[in-house]
Amino acid sequence: MGIDLELHSSRPARNNWRKSRPTLLRSSYGHGDALADALGSLQLLGVPGRLTAVDLYGDTLMNEQEAEAALQEVHGLRRRCTDGRQLAALDDLTTMLEQCAATPGSYLWFAGG
Repeated sequence: MGIDLELHSSRPARNNWRKSRPTLLRSSYGHGDALADALGSLQLLGVPGRLTAVDLYGDTLMNEQEAEAALQEVHGLRRRCTDGRQLAALDDLTTMLEQCAATPGSYLWFAGG
C-alpha cells in the first residue's frame, strides 16, 4: 500500500492515465508507503480533517481550498510522527499542498493503492 502524489493545473482525467498527463505540474512517487502509514495513523486515531478523508486504497482529489485547509493539519501530524521516513513524506506532502494552495484551479491527486 502506498500513496503517490500528483499536482495538476486543472482537474485531471482520473480514468485515463495518458489523458491526465497534459495537466501534470509535479509528482511525488518516492514516499508512498511512509505517507500512507502517516495518514493511516490519523484515521486509526479518529482525528477529523481533510487528511483523514484521503482514501488510502483509492483516489482522492483536493482543490486549492482543500489543500490550504490540509496544510493546517500537517503540523499536528508531524508531532505524532517520529519515523524519519514519515517525516520526509510529510515534508514532500507539505510542499505539494503549498504549491496546490498557491495555484488557482489546481488539484492535488492522492493516488492510493
